[in-house]
Amino acid sequence: MISFKQLPIEAKAAVAAGVVFFSMMLSRSYLAEKLDFRTRRWLLRLQMALFANTLMLMGSLHVWRSTVTTFTRSSAASSFCFMLWKIAVFIFLALAHSSFFTLLFLVAEEPYFFSLAAYTCLGAYIILIFFLFTLGSVEQAYKFLAGRGAKAGSSNKNRTALKPVLAVLLTVVLTVVGLLNASQPPTVNSVEIPVHKLPSAMSNLKVVLLSDIHLGPTVGKTKLAMIVRMVKALNPDITVIVGDLSDAEAKLIRPAVEPLGELESPLGTYFVTGNHEYYTSDVSNWFELLKSLNIQPLHNENVKIVSPKSTSDWFCLAGVDDIEADVLRYSGHGMDLKKALRGCSSEHAIVLLAHQPIAAKWALQERPDINLILSGHTHGGQIFPLNAGAYLLNPFFVGLYQVGQNTFVYVSPGTMYYGIPMRLGSRAEITEIILRSP
Repeated sequence: MISFKQLPIEAKAAVAAGVVFFSMMLSRSYLAEKLDFRTRRWLLRLQMALFANTLMLMGSLHVWRSTVTTFTRSSAASSFCFMLWKIAVFIFLALAHSSFFTLLFLVAEEPYFFSLAAYTCLGAYIILIFFLFTLGSVEQAYKFLAGRGAKAGSSNKNRTALKPVLAVLLTVVLTVVGLLNASQPPTVNSVEIPVHKLPSAMSNLKVVLLSDIHLGPTVGKTKLAMIVRMVKALNPDITVIVGDLSDAEAKLIRPAVEPLGELESPLGTYFVTGNHEYYTSDVSNWFELLKSLNIQPLHNENVKIVSPKSTSDWFCLAGVDDIEADVLRYSGHGMDLKKALRGCSSEHAIVLLAHQPIAAKWALQERPDINLILSGHTHGGQIFPLNAGAYLLNPFFVGLYQVGQNTFVYVSPGTMYYGIPMRLGSRAEITEIILRSP
């Protein structure tokens, strides 16, 4: 029987990832009630960082072998430039691995340069892994088609060396493009949506949708202030924030949140939780902070949005907790659609705020009379090649969907980004939704 010491290092990393994942499940199931709140919060976030790093270790070994070990037998291996290259690759991988720990130690009003560099390396790491795998697969396919009898010569060696060089060049180009794209202000996307049973007096009501701002290691007060200025310029009747506002505890990032107090929407500003709010384990404090800024959390509850023209004309605006609260067993939280829609009958239009598209799907299965659901979460994939995974894992990916005759779902691609300050194949967005009476 093979001992642990005899296992390849990739297998050891996989075992380590399994151990960390098991400890996460154990903490959620059996230790949740035995640990105090603060300890549980830190343990969860530390476990998540360790789990991500153990998974990344397998990829990092492949990157090192492809970009460094491959060239150790070449004539350039003893050169000073190759030594500098080895140091650069090591620093690159170290920064990528350290990105997850910035959530624990480097969160402030404005991002630290180290956090920006670490998350940029993480984004480049994901792109590089993709191209190394893709080009490696193409190479293997070529060898198979060329036949096993082909002699290994200098051309094969050149192709082997060409693969990491091409992968690195493509990664550098796409990283620069992604950084430039994400550095631009969010685009304002105006969408008209017919809402069944919306009173004619409320037709042309303007709702501004924000989602996935992710205040934390790489998004701070300056970017949030820019978003608020853009929202105010739109003069919305209602502003809604559908989750993932922050990745940090409320007290750590309170100064960065202050611009939200400048939002001025005559019919109110509303908020529902996203999965990242529960990762902070600080939802109650976030609710209190938002209330102090005149933002009303909808914690499985609803409000009547009454027309300024007539008190008899109104629709129901409801919000549900993110489904991750159930997974994390977050006390007092979890998606409860019945509670959220209590008092919302099909005689009036119903608009639901639900962070994840899967929650939107579940809500429509239970209450098909919901007329409009506003979601986020997917980021439109945020960066290539994650777009494909986000598309496959969500019933609604990005943009406007019609479900049945009288129901629409709109999924925001996100107003900022999570961690990685890059956008590839997606664009940050502030959505201006014009509600139309059919």
